[in-house]
Amino acid sequence: MSQRADKPDEAKINEYIERIHYSDRYSDDQYEYRHVILPKPLFKLIPQSYFSNDESGTLRLLADHEWRGIGIQQSLGWVHYEIHAPEPHVLLFRRPKDYDQQQYLQQQIQTQANGKPVAGKNGRKK
Repeated sequence: MSQRADKPDEAKINEYIERIHYSDRYSDDQYEYRHVILPKPLFKLIPQSYFSNDESGTLRLLADHEWRGIGIQQSLGWVHYEIHAPEPHVLLFRRPKDYDQQQYLQQQIQTQANGKPVAGKNGRKK
């Protein structure tokens, strides 16, 4: 695997943003899902620090600011929740089916104010 920088190269990433493919949403009783397919040249620009420590060549689960930093554009609440090793350029996302963007924004403001994660409706930290 080639050496990658620790930060995404925004100028190069911008060349590929239009070629990112977003699936339609699909759901079960609890979550709505979608997958995002990165163009392979964009995948090669992802910083090494975003990859798992093993030799698999797969990404680790990325935080919101990380996947947004490589050009993925989605509304609030989506979480990179699973790795698909056979196709490492495919990222799997989900969010609660009854997701409320206003509630999310209020939780983020409260988290920033007190520095602690806020429990969601089910009592678990988000």
